[in-house]
Amino acid sequence: MSASNPPHIPSRALILLAVLTLLWGTNWPLFPYATREVSVWTFRAIGVTLAGTLLLAVARARGLSLAIPRAAWPTIVTATSFYLVLWNIASTYAAILIPSGQAAVLGFTMPLWSALISWAVLGERLTRRIVCAVALGAAAVTLLMVPSFEAYAQAPLGMGLGLLAGLGWAIGTLILKRSGIAVSAMVLTGWQLLICAVPTTIGALLLGDWQWFMPSTMSIAVILYIAVVPMAIGNLCWFSIVGLLPANVAGLSAILVPVVAMIAGAILHAEPLGALQWLAMACSVGALSLVLLKPAPPQPALP
Repeated sequence: MSASNPPHIPSRALILLAVLTLLWGTNWPLFPYATREVSVWTFRAIGVTLAGTLLLAVARARGLSLAIPRAAWPTIVTATSFYLVLWNIASTYAAILIPSGQAAVLGFTMPLWSALISWAVLGERLTRRIVCAVALGAAAVTLLMVPSFEAYAQAPLGMGLGLLAGLGWAIGTLILKRSGIAVSAMVLTGWQLLICAVPTTIGALLLGDWQWFMPSTMSIAVILYIAVVPMAIGNLCWFSIVGLLPANVAGLSAILVPVVAMIAGAILHAEPLGALQWLAMACSVGALSLVLLKPAPPQPALP
């Protein structure tokens, strides 16, 4: 592979990326509805438990083995602790301290962390296209953060936790990518979600809702939707993409998710969608194009 050419991208990865971007991008504006009557901890605990159970049940129904090699468990638990556990806890508290939309943008600095860690730790080559893609991705994140610098100054811990969530996601993904565990993506995702359910449920019991009550039909419907669609199907798409692409490209492939989240937020909550946001979208599209699209072959010179 030349220094400027991107790696071969399987068509399946492109399809999964499109599905992932839609599912995760439209997910964030639904959080206020999901946590209107229950605590964030309770919502997260229910979501990961249902999602993990559903994926393992579907895997079993398809005849897949649910067994995980004993030697792989420490790696899976470590990766899950960084990605799903740290992501859920840090991003949740970030969303409490600063507006949830800005917390999402900070969390999705993950592609930038992933590309840099892949180069520094895993020794993956930073081609010119990857460097340009990282620069465009950083520009997109910065543009999306500009309107919220005042909020960050008033709650620096929220900003720090948002960035920590993105870093945790990157580290967990890279641990799995480097381990090369030969397990079905559906089975692996299901077990990771159930591993995450343990500390999240403990947090819900200690910090969540203390009294039993029945939420409204709307709250139950939103929680079930998020558990089944963005959490179960979305994470399955993500781990499938991680298995198909180099770590730095897989990370950068998620760069469009906060863009879709901002469009969805503008539609559902009338959140601002002005020149800065559109410019950030253009940078995101450019970054994604650099890592996913092959340049046209040189044309022969005319006689």
